[in-house]
Amino acid sequence: MPLIRISMRRGRPASEPAAIVDGVYRAMRETFEVPEDDLFAVIHQHDPDEFIFNARYFGFERTAGLVIIQITCNNSRGVTQKKALFAKIAENLRREPGLKPDDIFINLIETARENWSFGGGIAQYV
Repeated sequence: MPLIRISMRRGRPASEPAAIVDGVYRAMRETFEVPEDDLFAVIHQHDPDEFIFNARYFGFERTAGLVIIQITCNNSRGVTQKKALFAKIAENLRREPGLKPDDIFINLIETARENWSFGGGIAQYV
């Protein structure tokens, strides 16, 4: 049950946030074996003074179009799956909505299964 958090500067075309969520979700389904309908995403849009980043860190050429994608998930996937996820997200988002690869920043946060409650105050995984 991944939880997707997407942060970007305010003022993007109205269709872009949904396209980004869709591209990330499709990548997770393909590479992380995420079940159908297992989609929980939060979009955060910030004014420029609230969205701060180094445009050239690690040799990239980031622009104001930077999108930060943070995925919280179970700690059950190996390096090969993670690399495949990162590559597939970048491929999907380059295609639609047309993001530059340098403007796609991805971070995984892994947690144990007992740290989730899908509702009702119940730890469904344990």
